[in-house]
Amino acid sequence: MFSNYLIGLREGLEAGLVVGILIAYLVKTGRRGALRPVWTGIAVAVVLALGFGCALEFGSRQLTFEAQEALGGSLSVLAVALVTWMVFWMRRTARHLRTDLHGRLDSALRAGTAALVATAFLAVGREGLETALFVWASVHAAGDGTPRPLIGAALGLATATLLAWLFYRGALRLNLSKFFTWTGGMLVVVAAGVLAYGVHDLQEAGLLPGLNRLAFDIGGVVDPSSWYGTLLKGVFNFQPDPTVLQVTVWLLYLIPTLALFLAPVGFASGKGKVKEPDEQGSRPSKASQT
Repeated sequence: MFSNYLIGLREGLEAGLVVGILIAYLVKTGRRGALRPVWTGIAVAVVLALGFGCALEFGSRQLTFEAQEALGGSLSVLAVALVTWMVFWMRRTARHLRTDLHGRLDSALRAGTAALVATAFLAVGREGLETALFVWASVHAAGDGTPRPLIGAALGLATATLLAWLFYRGALRLNLSKFFTWTGGMLVVVAAGVLAYGVHDLQEAGLLPGLNRLAFDIGGVVDPSSWYGTLLKGVFNFQPDPTVLQVTVWLLYLIPTLALFLAPVGFASGKGKVKEPDEQGSRPSKASQT
């Protein structure tokens, strides 16, 4: 549940900040007439993300066991790739997010209503599709048959919506650079678990070898049905009897990815600190001034 809450919070807040930047810019520049097509594009993006999630959930139920495992494993790998790209992209481009969105809006305003709808849709739709895919992969990996993972994701999205609204109103200040660094690092850990479980799915589908070669089996020590076993499963997608290939892939992904993500940004920007985006309308945050 916690991992899905984190996914909903992180992805939802990114989308919320994008929406806040778009709305604040139009209000500030006196172009409130453009708000309706922007909200239309946002609504279409949300509906598309929900439809995509439902298609994954209900469409996969019609497949054979092997096909379900192959689909689940493949989409888990894809979800990890997208989320990994997303956390690095946000870390690298956060400082330019507001300027980039303003430029897109200016171009769309000159092009007409359809361009405004498309701009808002593309700005939010990517986050929505990534969220739907990664939540589905995480729920599929948890496999506990309860609604808790979806409840966690819904609570994360609700929290993100509240935070984004407080940012927009100027009622909340937060060092977004640190926030996205910490949540990004935790998402990398969650993604490692999703990737390992995706490999297990591909092994069960017969697409990867080594299903019977266990790295260890500590089921007698760590009871998966205990509170701590459930906690480990929910946060890290812990499995008491992983295969050798699962452990190998988990280590090969987690160690270099986390080390690269947490490394100083100076190698890319020439400075040791990233400025967070000015997502609070016309006023820069205190964090961005430090």
